[in-house]
Amino acid sequence: MNAKIVVLPGDGIGPEVTAAAIQVLEAIAEKFGHSFEFDEQLIGGIGIDEAGSSLPDATLAAAKSADAILLGAVGGYKWDDPDATDRPEKGLLKIRKELGLFANLRPVKIHPDLASASPLKAEKLEGVDLLVIRELTGGLYFGESKRWTDADGEEHAYNTMVYSASEIRRIVDLAFKAAQGRRGKLSSIDKANVLDVMRLWRKVVMESAEDYPDVEVEHVLVDAATMHLLNRPASFDVMVAGNMFGDIITDEASMLPGSMGNLPSASLGSDNNRLGHPRGLYEPIHGSAPDIAGQGIANPLGTIMSAAMLLRHSFGLEAEAAAIEAAVDATLSAGHRTGDLAHGDETALNTQQMTEKVLSFL
Repeated sequence: MNAKIVVLPGDGIGPEVTAAAIQVLEAIAEKFGHSFEFDEQLIGGIGIDEAGSSLPDATLAAAKSADAILLGAVGGYKWDDPDATDRPEKGLLKIRKELGLFANLRPVKIHPDLASASPLKAEKLEGVDLLVIRELTGGLYFGESKRWTDADGEEHAYNTMVYSASEIRRIVDLAFKAAQGRRGKLSSIDKANVLDVMRLWRKVVMESAEDYPDVEVEHVLVDAATMHLLNRPASFDVMVAGNMFGDIITDEASMLPGSMGNLPSASLGSDNNRLGHPRGLYEPIHGSAPDIAGQGIANPLGTIMSAAMLLRHSFGLEAEAAAIEAAVDATLSAGHRTGDLAHGDETALNTQQMTEKVLSFL
């Protein structure tokens, strides 16, 4: 296979972890006889600094012509001015919208040797293997918004949460199909007891459920869902939520394994690449971690696992994706840890050392 991957290192530790993932993808290409072309582009804070935009036109054009996009992270203290007209996160929201990436998939599975790294007791983590599917291009983050100052000098602001039935239905259908391929249970997360838009969400889920009689459906209020993730996380199989609630749920779920650094994500839409698969954007779920940027100690596993998702979903290369996942699993089983995972007398490896361990098992 010959494929083009646009790489968006972004800010903070983004360049460090994407460099690690590229090493692994290059090893996969050599091992399985593929050719991957990497095209590095700007996004986020560095895009503002070097090109005057959090999503430069050249970046968007490259992404639209790529077979897949690999992203590091965006944001940092330098660009935290709340009154700024452009912020790093704006570029991330825009590329999702421009590419029609409406579905974010975040798998959460507990490695048995990392149970001690979780803030939860080990018995709470037995059997945890869930998939959170977050709607990514609608809701509160994309509704009408405004800030203004009234005649008395008082500042005001609002954001609106808007969903159409068709927007809800397409993400819910994807979630139902995912549940069919897993353990057959779907948990829909809403706030239907308070919000009209969430009552529409629940109505659409109930209507769609008629097409999937083999899937057990439960409706969980978002505040209850956050509690259940802590006291009975193994009861969840597939969780589906709107943009804002999905954002919150996925970040909470990411702490079940003890570190955000291990977890990948895939953002998918309905458009296919030239290979006949979804043109997705793949990124670790952690942020830019400006406090450790440049030190070479970031955990690269989330980005490496995102590269595995890239191979599976955008290239249709299941064996190659599974090879990466097996190598990461073997690395952790052998006791290798980065600083965010090391405890007690465990030795903390830096980013490159951890990457080399994965490569050796690969």
